[in-house]
Parts: sequence; structure tokens; C-alpha cells
Amino acid sequence: MPISNTALDRFYTVIQKPIISEKATDDTAGRNAYHFRVPVTANKVEIRQAVENLFNVKVRSVNTARTHTKVRRRGYSFGATPMFKRAMVTLAPGNTIEVI
Repeated sequence: MPISNTALDRFYTVIQKPIISEKATDDTAGRNAYHFRVPVTANKVEIRQAVENLFNVKVRSVNTARTHTKVRRRGYSFGATPMFKRAMVTLAPGNTIEVI
């Protein structure tokens, strides 16, 4: 079944970028889970559909965690880091994603 362009655009907005950190890399090796940065408004069903359709893999489970803002200061000016959501997507055995 072909995917419409509007659905494909939504999938690309849901999966913003992969999170490459030491913890995420250990999670990939340990339980075949990949970490992605997603919008705060994205839910688990949208994240699952986006990963399955964009990477042609079978998703076993999706866990999410919200990262709240932190106040940062540079000299006299104050600011805040943006809020985002992290999605930990566990794939079925035998499926992998090539994250560069």
C-alpha cells in the first residue's frame, strides 16, 4: 500500500534526528533500542508508524521521556534550553537501523 506525501511529511516531522550518546549506543547494543528526538506533541502510535515506514523495520515497543527546559546563562543574559521528547524505540529481533 503506497504512502501519501502528506503522511510521509508527517513521518519526517515526527522523527527529527537520532540521539547519539554513550547511553543510547549502549542501549542499542544491549536491547536493540534506538533513541530519537521527537516533538513534544508526538505520541507513541505516531512514533511507531514513522519508524516502521521510514526504516522498514518491525517495532516491538516505544518508550518516551520528556526533557524539560533548563535555565542557562551567558554573561548577563539568561535563556532556556528548548523542551523536547526522547523516544526509545525497541526493534524486533533481526531488525537494525543504520544510524550514521
